[in-house]
Amino acid sequence: MTKNKPSDSPKSRLLWSPDRIRIENSNMFRFMKVINQKFNRNFSDYADLYQWSIDHIPDFWACLWDFLQIKASQPYDRVIDSLDKMPRAQWFSGARLNFAENLLQFRDQQVALIFKGENQDCLKMTYAQLYAEVAGVARSMKSMGIQPGDRVVGFMPNLPQTIVAMLGAVSLGATWSSCSPDFGIKGVLDRFGQIQPSLLFTADGYWFKGRKIDSLNRISEILKSLPSLKKVVVVPYIDENPSIDHLPNAVHYRDFVASQPDPTIEFAQLPFDHPLYIMYSSGTTGLPKCMVQSAGGILIHHLKELVLHTDLKREDTIFYFTTCGWMMWNWLVSSLAAGATLVLFDGNPFHPHPGTLWELAEQEKISVFGTSAGYLAALQNTGLKPGREYDLASLKALLSTGSPLSVEGFDYVYREIKDDLQLASICGGTDINGCFALGNPMGPVYAGELQCRGLAMKVFSFDESGQPVINKQGELVCTAPFPSMPIYFWDDPDGQKYLQAYFNVYPGVWRHGDYIEITDHGGVIIYGRSDTTLNPGGVRIGTAEIYRLVELMEEIADCVVVGQDWKNDVRVILFVVMPEGVALSPELKDRIKKTIRLNASPRHVPAKIIEVPDIPYTLNMKKVELAVKKVIEGRPVLNKDALRNPLSLDYFANLKELQKE
Repeated sequence: MTKNKPSDSPKSRLLWSPDRIRIENSNMFRFMKVINQKFNRNFSDYADLYQWSIDHIPDFWACLWDFLQIKASQPYDRVIDSLDKMPRAQWFSGARLNFAENLLQFRDQQVALIFKGENQDCLKMTYAQLYAEVAGVARSMKSMGIQPGDRVVGFMPNLPQTIVAMLGAVSLGATWSSCSPDFGIKGVLDRFGQIQPSLLFTADGYWFKGRKIDSLNRISEILKSLPSLKKVVVVPYIDENPSIDHLPNAVHYRDFVASQPDPTIEFAQLPFDHPLYIMYSSGTTGLPKCMVQSAGGILIHHLKELVLHTDLKREDTIFYFTTCGWMMWNWLVSSLAAGATLVLFDGNPFHPHPGTLWELAEQEKISVFGTSAGYLAALQNTGLKPGREYDLASLKALLSTGSPLSVEGFDYVYREIKDDLQLASICGGTDINGCFALGNPMGPVYAGELQCRGLAMKVFSFDESGQPVINKQGELVCTAPFPSMPIYFWDDPDGQKYLQAYFNVYPGVWRHGDYIEITDHGGVIIYGRSDTTLNPGGVRIGTAEIYRLVELMEEIADCVVVGQDWKNDVRVILFVVMPEGVALSPELKDRIKKTIRLNASPRHVPAKIIEVPDIPYTLNMKKVELAVKKVIEGRPVLNKDALRNPLSLDYFANLKELQKE
């Protein structure tokens, strides 16, 4: 069924392999031994384990449930009702559990949370303290009438109180949703306005590049359009005692938290598919889609990725640079179920200097460091060499996501950060609150490749005819259900929004919208979003192939590449932002084109290179190529409020350079 053709990508280059001791000490190896013993197998590598996991999906998840020791008050009757149901397969029917109870099973003196804000020293909270704080918040929520199914929301920085509020809410069976405080008023209302929350947590503001940014003025405007809110809880962050008199039904966090000498939490025991999180699409084509995800599905899926693929253990200290508006926050918080120590950071990662996060890694002995490909590229451009300037002896794994990490980014990590670590570039989405492809602590790392497809994720690269291919670019699809799929979309009674989002191209097959290649040794290369794939001369080209070359050039501050429909074909247009004092000269244009032609192909070479003052990004800092394409072709962009810098789109309208050869 699978076609084998010569690879379109550069020849794989091995960068790192784990030694035998590291492999045999990994959670993945332990799990493989369990499978070997239970099913009389003799698996010795990841490839065999992966194949078994997609061939025996119910057995895999049942074994994982036991291996992870999922805490449930009532066992499940069956793992899944049908492998042929995509979407809405029923997982672990009959089970009763609570997400928060699984994350709070450790209640000792080990540090659970370390918080570092821009303008303050690290604050620490033990597992015992975390449990007690959640107990106090949960009791106050219960006393005000919060019940299973109610929505509790956060407009919060990445503070410990954000985690406390989430755990308190879901301990009662409420559903949690959050936005980062850098969202604008309309961006928040486009999200929270749809789900009608009962309770809102907000900080009084946040710090960014050493400046105080007030949140309460925006909150006062937001509250006018959220009549469902019964109460607003304000966490002091930029001021010790912020004024809340102008906010209706507002209370300070310290006054909201109930206290008693021996706090206990009564965890609501709920079905596996009880709504846990509401996550949001970017909203660049209209109102954001509200994706409802299940408590059990997120729990077991996150722990598969954290415990097996990231090799997270109780003794680890894990950090991810994220805001509360990005799914990586939800992913990081699930690390509590493994008993690890979580490091939270709020602020600008380059303030007051480029080494800020690496100083934190040294100080707190971070063993798993997570970030974005964009951060690593920006870090490389500063010239910082973290491995030489900071003690990173504790660091065992570095995770990267958000956009494809370039080959040069891989090289930078091993050259300037650490030469003996697992670099796990990971790919998934907010939609599934997890990954399709990610790390493998038992396997090698090749330049530019994600190490593997996730266990029990039946992921393929489909060509134009809908057939799986190896060593050839195609659509990322998943042909079997998995527990973290959304259980439904909010306000989608007939399920049509859900079906249209993922199943409109291949019925019964999840089409994610990424353009990928699966290599013959099981790695995955990401080429960008398939809806922005370039098609000059009918040949499909991933935008990541161009970005990785242009973004390395010191003369270019930022760029975006799109395909313009032109004379019954498509031509590649590259927009660039120039650093102050640098001109886009004809000589520089020629050098850009030569670099792309030499390192990619003649078809990748842009027909036009045009300077613009800014590049549009979503609120989660992803380039919006599709919006740029719409503007240059005179089509409307429906929801500019989903952008961090919506005025930047004006620069792309009516460009004379695009009206000529």
